Amino acid sequence: MTRHKQVLLLFFGAGCLAVACFLLQPQKHVTLSHIFMLNIGQGDSFLIEAADGKKILIDGGRDTTVLSELSKVLPPNDSSIDVMIATHPDADHIGGLQYVLGRYHVGLFLTSQVMTDTKTFTSLYQALAKEHISSYYVRRNMVITLDTKPLSTFTILFPDRDTSNWQTNPASVVGKLQIGNRTALFTGDSPSSVEHFLVLADRQDLKSDILKLGHHGSKYSSSTEYLQAVNPDLGLISAGVDNKYGHPNTETLARLQALGISWISTQQKGTVDLYTDGTSQWKWRSVE
Repeated sequence: MTRHKQVLLLFFGAGCLAVACFLLQPQKHVTLSHIFMLNIGQGDSFLIEAADGKKILIDGGRDTTVLSELSKVLPPNDSSIDVMIATHPDADHIGGLQYVLGRYHVGLFLTSQVMTDTKTFTSLYQALAKEHISSYYVRRNMVITLDTKPLSTFTILFPDRDTSNWQTNPASVVGKLQIGNRTALFTGDSPSSVEHFLVLADRQDLKSDILKLGHHGSKYSSSTEYLQAVNPDLGLISAGVDNKYGHPNTETLARLQALGISWISTQQKGTVDLYTDGTSQWKWRSVE
Protein backbone atom coordinates (compact mmCIF):
# COMPACT_ATOMS: atom_id res chain seq x y z
CA MET A 1 0.00 0.00 0.00
CA THR A 2 1.40 3.39 -0.95
CA ARG A 3 2.05 6.00 1.72
CA HIS A 4 -0.72 8.38 0.58
CA LYS A 5 -3.26 5.54 0.67
CA GLN A 6 -2.18 4.74 4.24
CA VAL A 7 -2.69 8.38 5.15
CA LEU A 8 -6.10 8.38 3.43
CA LEU A 9 -7.33 5.31 5.30
CA LEU A 10 -6.22 6.76 8.61
CA PHE A 11 -7.81 10.10 7.75
CA PHE A 12 -11.21 8.61 6.99
CA GLY A 13 -11.04 6.15 9.86
CA ALA A 14 -14.52 4.92 10.70
CA GLY A 15 -16.13 7.29 8.22
CA CYS A 16 -17.48 4.51 5.99
CA LEU A 17 -21.10 4.35 7.13
CA ALA A 18 -23.80 2.09 5.72
CA VAL A 19 -26.59 4.60 6.40
CA ALA A 20 -26.26 8.15 7.63
CA CYS A 21 -28.29 11.33 7.83
CA PHE A 22 -26.62 14.75 7.89
CA LEU A 23 -28.87 17.59 9.02
CA LEU A 24 -27.35 20.96 8.23
CA GLN A 25 -28.12 23.89 10.49
CA PRO A 26 -30.62 26.37 9.01
CA GLN A 27 -29.77 29.84 7.82
CA LYS A 28 -32.08 32.66 6.76
CA HIS A 29 -34.67 31.76 4.14
CA VAL A 30 -34.76 33.18 0.65
CA THR A 31 -37.31 32.44 -2.04
CA LEU A 32 -35.66 30.01 -4.45
CA SER A 33 -33.37 26.99 -4.55
CA HIS A 34 -30.73 26.73 -7.25
CA ILE A 35 -28.59 24.31 -9.21
CA PHE A 36 -25.64 26.01 -10.86
CA MET A 37 -23.98 24.06 -13.68
CA LEU A 38 -20.56 25.70 -13.66
CA ASN A 39 -18.72 26.24 -16.92
CA ILE A 40 -15.36 24.74 -15.98
CA GLY A 41 -14.44 23.32 -19.40
CA GLN A 42 -14.06 19.57 -19.91
CA GLY A 43 -15.21 18.21 -16.56
CA ASP A 44 -17.97 18.53 -13.99
CA SER A 45 -18.81 21.01 -11.27
CA PHE A 46 -22.29 21.68 -9.89
CA LEU A 47 -23.32 23.89 -6.98
CA ILE A 48 -26.63 23.21 -5.23
CA GLU A 49 -27.98 26.03 -3.07
CA ALA A 50 -31.08 25.41 -0.99
CA ALA A 51 -33.58 28.14 -0.17
CA ASP A 52 -31.99 28.74 3.25
CA GLY A 53 -28.54 29.19 1.73
CA LYS A 54 -27.06 25.77 2.49
CA LYS A 55 -24.77 24.56 -0.29
CA ILE A 56 -23.45 21.33 -1.78
CA LEU A 57 -20.61 21.43 -4.31
CA ILE A 58 -20.47 18.32 -6.51
CA ASP A 59 -17.02 18.06 -8.14
CA GLY A 60 -14.73 20.93 -9.04
CA GLY A 61 -13.45 20.54 -12.57
CA ARG A 62 -9.76 20.24 -13.42
CA ASP A 63 -8.20 23.50 -12.18
CA THR A 64 -8.77 26.94 -10.65
CA THR A 65 -11.53 27.80 -13.15
CA VAL A 66 -14.05 26.65 -10.55
CA LEU A 67 -13.14 29.63 -8.36
CA SER A 68 -13.98 32.20 -11.02
CA GLU A 69 -17.25 30.41 -11.81
CA LEU A 70 -18.24 30.24 -8.13
CA SER A 71 -17.56 33.96 -7.83
CA LYS A 72 -20.15 34.56 -10.55
CA VAL A 73 -22.95 32.88 -8.61
CA LEU A 74 -22.03 33.58 -4.97
CA PRO A 75 -21.70 36.99 -3.31
CA PRO A 76 -18.18 38.09 -2.29
CA ASN A 77 -18.98 37.74 1.41
CA ASP A 78 -20.21 34.14 1.08
CA SER A 79 -17.19 31.98 1.92
CA SER A 80 -18.81 28.73 3.03
CA ILE A 81 -19.73 25.47 1.32
CA ASP A 82 -21.48 23.06 3.62
CA VAL A 83 -20.84 19.80 1.77
CA MET A 84 -18.27 18.95 -0.89
CA ILE A 85 -18.84 15.74 -2.87
CA ALA A 86 -16.18 14.19 -5.09
CA THR A 87 -18.06 11.75 -7.29
CA HIS A 88 -14.82 9.93 -8.21
CA PRO A 89 -11.10 10.78 -8.36
CA ASP A 90 -10.59 11.61 -12.04
CA ALA A 91 -8.74 14.89 -12.48
CA ASP A 92 -11.55 16.58 -14.44
CA HIS A 93 -13.79 16.15 -11.38
CA ILE A 94 -11.46 16.71 -8.40
CA GLY A 95 -8.60 18.88 -9.75
CA GLY A 96 -10.26 22.13 -8.68
CA LEU A 97 -11.43 20.98 -5.25
CA GLN A 98 -8.12 21.66 -3.49
CA TYR A 99 -8.38 25.30 -4.63
CA VAL A 100 -11.94 25.51 -3.32
CA LEU A 101 -10.65 24.28 0.05
CA GLY A 102 -8.15 27.14 0.02
CA ARG A 103 -10.82 29.78 -0.66
CA TYR A 104 -13.97 28.48 1.09
CA HIS A 105 -14.77 27.00 4.47
CA VAL A 106 -16.02 23.47 3.77
CA GLY A 107 -17.99 21.69 6.46
CA LEU A 108 -18.03 18.11 5.20
CA PHE A 109 -16.39 16.02 2.46
CA LEU A 110 -18.03 12.94 0.92
CA THR A 111 -16.80 10.50 -1.72
CA SER A 112 -16.70 6.83 -2.70
CA GLN A 113 -13.83 4.54 -1.71
CA VAL A 114 -12.13 4.27 -5.09
CA MET A 115 -8.58 5.65 -5.02
CA THR A 116 -5.85 6.53 -7.51
CA ASP A 117 -2.11 7.19 -7.34
CA THR A 118 -2.21 10.54 -9.12
CA LYS A 119 -0.68 13.78 -7.88
CA THR A 120 -4.11 15.42 -8.14
CA PHE A 121 -5.64 12.82 -5.84
CA THR A 122 -2.81 13.11 -3.30
CA SER A 123 -2.94 16.92 -3.29
CA LEU A 124 -6.67 16.93 -2.58
CA TYR A 125 -6.41 14.61 0.40
CA GLN A 126 -3.45 16.48 1.79
CA ALA A 127 -5.55 19.66 1.60
CA LEU A 128 -8.46 17.93 3.35
CA ALA A 129 -6.17 16.76 6.15
CA LYS A 130 -4.57 20.21 6.45
CA GLU A 131 -7.96 21.89 6.83
CA HIS A 132 -9.25 19.16 9.19
CA ILE A 133 -12.36 18.58 7.09
CA SER A 134 -14.72 15.89 8.41
CA SER A 135 -14.79 13.22 5.70
CA TYR A 136 -16.86 10.11 5.00
CA TYR A 137 -17.22 7.43 2.38
CA VAL A 138 -20.77 7.41 1.11
CA ARG A 139 -23.17 4.50 0.93
CA ARG A 140 -26.56 4.01 -0.61
CA ASN A 141 -29.41 5.60 1.41
CA MET A 142 -27.28 8.25 3.10
CA VAL A 143 -29.38 11.44 3.27
CA ILE A 144 -28.26 15.05 3.56
CA THR A 145 -31.06 17.38 4.68
CA LEU A 146 -30.37 20.92 3.50
CA ASP A 147 -33.63 22.65 4.35
CA THR A 148 -37.09 22.03 5.76
CA LYS A 149 -39.16 24.73 3.98
CA PRO A 150 -39.45 23.32 1.42
CA LEU A 151 -38.02 19.97 2.47
CA SER A 152 -34.74 19.71 0.58
CA THR A 153 -32.66 16.53 0.65
CA PHE A 154 -29.82 14.88 -1.25
CA THR A 155 -29.98 11.07 -1.14
CA ILE A 156 -27.12 8.76 -2.17
CA LEU A 157 -28.26 6.04 -4.59
CA PHE A 158 -24.81 4.61 -5.39
CA PRO A 159 -22.38 3.15 -4.47
CA ASP A 160 -23.94 0.52 -2.25
CA ARG A 161 -20.64 -1.28 -1.56
CA ASP A 162 -16.88 -0.94 -1.16
CA THR A 163 -15.45 0.36 -4.45
CA SER A 164 -11.78 0.43 -3.41
CA ASN A 165 -10.56 -1.82 -6.22
CA TRP A 166 -12.90 -0.58 -8.94
CA GLN A 167 -12.15 1.51 -11.97
CA THR A 168 -12.99 5.13 -11.27
CA ASN A 169 -16.02 5.81 -13.49
CA PRO A 170 -18.20 2.91 -12.28
CA ALA A 171 -17.47 3.95 -8.68
CA SER A 172 -19.01 7.40 -9.23
CA VAL A 173 -21.32 8.75 -6.56
CA VAL A 174 -24.93 8.98 -7.79
CA GLY A 175 -27.35 11.12 -5.82
CA LYS A 176 -30.87 12.50 -6.10
CA LEU A 177 -31.77 16.04 -5.10
CA GLN A 178 -35.31 16.70 -3.86
CA ILE A 179 -36.46 20.32 -3.46
CA GLY A 180 -40.08 20.16 -2.36
CA ASN A 181 -41.79 18.50 -5.32
CA ARG A 182 -38.92 19.13 -7.74
CA THR A 183 -36.06 16.72 -8.38
CA ALA A 184 -32.68 16.33 -10.08
CA LEU A 185 -30.41 13.31 -10.52
CA PHE A 186 -26.60 13.59 -10.49
CA THR A 187 -24.60 10.75 -12.00
CA GLY A 188 -20.89 11.57 -12.12
CA ASP A 189 -19.31 9.47 -14.87
CA SER A 190 -21.44 6.36 -14.26
CA PRO A 191 -21.47 3.97 -17.25
CA SER A 192 -24.49 2.04 -18.51
CA SER A 193 -23.66 -0.96 -16.27
CA VAL A 194 -24.29 1.14 -13.14
CA GLU A 195 -27.36 2.68 -14.78
CA HIS A 196 -28.72 -0.84 -15.32
CA PHE A 197 -28.20 -1.64 -11.63
CA LEU A 198 -30.05 1.53 -10.64
CA VAL A 199 -32.95 0.73 -12.97
CA LEU A 200 -33.31 -2.69 -11.35
CA ALA A 201 -32.94 -1.32 -7.81
CA ASP A 202 -34.70 2.04 -8.05
CA ARG A 203 -36.92 2.22 -11.10
CA GLN A 204 -39.82 3.83 -9.21
CA ASP A 205 -37.56 6.36 -7.49
CA LEU A 206 -35.33 7.35 -10.42
CA LYS A 207 -37.94 9.63 -12.00
CA SER A 208 -36.51 13.15 -11.94
CA ASP A 209 -37.22 16.50 -13.54
CA ILE A 210 -33.55 17.00 -14.38
CA LEU A 211 -30.83 14.49 -15.26
CA LYS A 212 -27.15 15.36 -15.21
CA LEU A 213 -26.05 13.11 -18.07
CA GLY A 214 -23.32 10.63 -17.18
CA HIS A 215 -19.74 11.15 -18.34
CA HIS A 216 -20.32 14.44 -20.16
CA GLY A 217 -22.70 12.89 -22.66
CA SER A 218 -20.52 9.88 -23.52
CA LYS A 219 -22.11 7.18 -25.66
CA TYR A 220 -21.34 4.69 -22.88
CA SER A 221 -23.74 6.43 -20.49
CA SER A 222 -27.35 7.64 -20.66
CA SER A 223 -28.67 4.34 -22.01
CA THR A 224 -32.20 4.19 -23.37
CA GLU A 225 -33.48 2.12 -20.44
CA TYR A 226 -32.01 4.61 -17.98
CA LEU A 227 -33.40 7.63 -19.78
CA GLN A 228 -36.81 5.96 -19.87
CA ALA A 229 -36.70 5.24 -16.13
CA VAL A 230 -35.57 8.74 -15.17
CA ASN A 231 -37.85 10.33 -17.78
CA PRO A 232 -36.41 13.83 -17.28
CA ASP A 233 -37.79 17.02 -18.73
CA LEU A 234 -34.26 18.36 -19.15
CA GLY A 235 -30.77 16.90 -19.51
CA LEU A 236 -27.63 18.73 -18.36
CA ILE A 237 -24.31 18.22 -20.14
CA SER A 238 -21.07 19.59 -18.75
CA ALA A 239 -18.35 19.40 -21.41
CA GLY A 240 -15.60 21.54 -22.87
CA VAL A 241 -15.87 23.26 -26.23
CA ASP A 242 -14.21 21.19 -28.99
CA ASN A 243 -13.02 18.62 -26.44
CA LYS A 244 -10.90 15.75 -27.76
CA TYR A 245 -13.41 13.10 -26.61
CA GLY A 246 -16.23 14.33 -28.82
CA HIS A 247 -18.55 14.87 -25.85
CA PRO A 248 -21.48 14.93 -26.05
CA ASN A 249 -21.61 11.96 -28.40
CA THR A 250 -24.03 12.08 -31.31
CA GLU A 251 -25.48 8.68 -30.31
CA THR A 252 -26.36 10.04 -26.88
CA LEU A 253 -27.98 13.13 -28.34
CA ALA A 254 -29.97 10.92 -30.71
CA ARG A 255 -31.29 8.92 -27.75
CA LEU A 256 -32.39 12.14 -26.06
CA GLN A 257 -34.10 13.33 -29.21
CA ALA A 258 -35.88 10.00 -29.72
CA LEU A 259 -37.36 10.25 -26.22
CA GLY A 260 -38.24 13.93 -26.52
CA ILE A 261 -35.80 15.04 -23.82
CA SER A 262 -34.49 18.61 -24.10
CA TRP A 263 -30.91 19.33 -23.08
CA ILE A 264 -28.56 22.20 -22.40
CA SER A 265 -24.77 22.22 -22.34
CA THR A 266 -22.04 24.40 -20.90
CA GLN A 267 -20.56 24.36 -24.40
CA GLN A 268 -23.47 26.45 -25.65
CA LYS A 269 -24.83 28.19 -22.57
CA GLY A 270 -21.82 28.64 -20.27
CA THR A 271 -22.61 28.62 -16.57
CA VAL A 272 -26.33 27.95 -16.07
CA ASP A 273 -28.60 28.78 -13.12
CA LEU A 274 -31.57 26.43 -12.69
CA TYR A 275 -34.02 27.52 -10.03
CA THR A 276 -37.34 26.57 -8.40
CA ASP A 277 -39.46 27.39 -5.37
CA GLY A 278 -40.00 23.67 -4.82
CA THR A 279 -43.43 23.69 -6.44
CA SER A 280 -43.06 25.34 -9.84
CA GLN A 281 -41.13 23.61 -12.61
CA TRP A 282 -37.44 24.37 -12.87
CA LYS A 283 -36.53 27.44 -14.89
CA TRP A 284 -33.06 28.30 -16.12
CA ARG A 285 -30.92 31.17 -17.35
CA SER A 286 -27.36 31.59 -18.53
CA VAL A 287 -25.06 33.42 -16.09
CA GLU A 288 -22.91 36.10 -17.70
